[in-house]
Amino acid sequence: MISRSDVEAAWARIRPHVRRTPVIELQAGALGLAAPLALKLESLQVSGTFKGRGAFHKLLASDVPPAGVIAASGGNHGVAVAYAARALGHRAEIFVPTISAPAKVARLRSYGAVVNQVGSVYDEARMASEKRAAETGALKVHAYEDPKVFAGAGSVALEFAEQAKFDTLLVAVGGGGLIAGCATAVGGTVRIVAVETHGTPTLYEARRAGHPVDVKISGIAADALGASRIGAPNFEIAQKLVREAVLVDDEAVRAAQRALWEELHVVAEPSGATGLAALLSGAYKPAPGERVATLICGANTDPGSVV
Repeated sequence: MISRSDVEAAWARIRPHVRRTPVIELQAGALGLAAPLALKLESLQVSGTFKGRGAFHKLLASDVPPAGVIAASGGNHGVAVAYAARALGHRAEIFVPTISAPAKVARLRSYGAVVNQVGSVYDEARMASEKRAAETGALKVHAYEDPKVFAGAGSVALEFAEQAKFDTLLVAVGGGGLIAGCATAVGGTVRIVAVETHGTPTLYEARRAGHPVDVKISGIAADALGASRIGAPNFEIAQKLVREAVLVDDEAVRAAQRALWEELHVVAEPSGATGLAALLSGAYKPAPGERVATLICGANTDPGSVV
């Protein structure tokens, strides 16, 4: 378990390296919603997602060997690690599954990383990366099960709470790093709700079972939310601080992507629009007067897939 003070310390460490991303506050009636809504555009973060925060914190808080860093990712975490490594002068080698979006693979290469596409899902890429790390001595940067990574990720919730007032924060979940960090940061004062797709229900199924379990990964957000099992420390935090977990289908995610573009001219990848999908689809129904917020947390996609 980490504490809010750990997230605050991480935020102080990474602040010179990341952006303070903007917030859009929408009045009741916008996007067809009865309640007001605050959206934090973490899609404008360095490397295109909130994961830049965790990547920078891990590298800044660690002794990076001459062999550099190694990470496995569905795409976004790898992009963030590659970006941070380049900025800090380290070598990066990234393993991604074959389902990773071409836009993410191209971005990895543009940041100078050595890219290996291995296996059909994230876990297969992770195993290959761990073998490679043992061979080279490079620093492993886990996508979500590392307290330094999710402490950095949690800084987004502290920043959001400075920018807008809200009672409930909807957070998309893959391996659980973002929700662990956000819940640690603000879960004592804000209702935290997890949102997953039917094809990536790691936290939802772990809550039903009472412990992390393997799930079969599929669907529109599999490249970003496609961990096969929620991280163990992440689940421990979620059990204490996450109030509810809801599921949305792929069409709801597509509808949220379209709404963001048509109404706000914001491009978001499927995982980045998952929190909004819960509101638009009715998977999460705010109570009268409830102030809701969510993160638009990823933009690493081909804009043509949205518009």
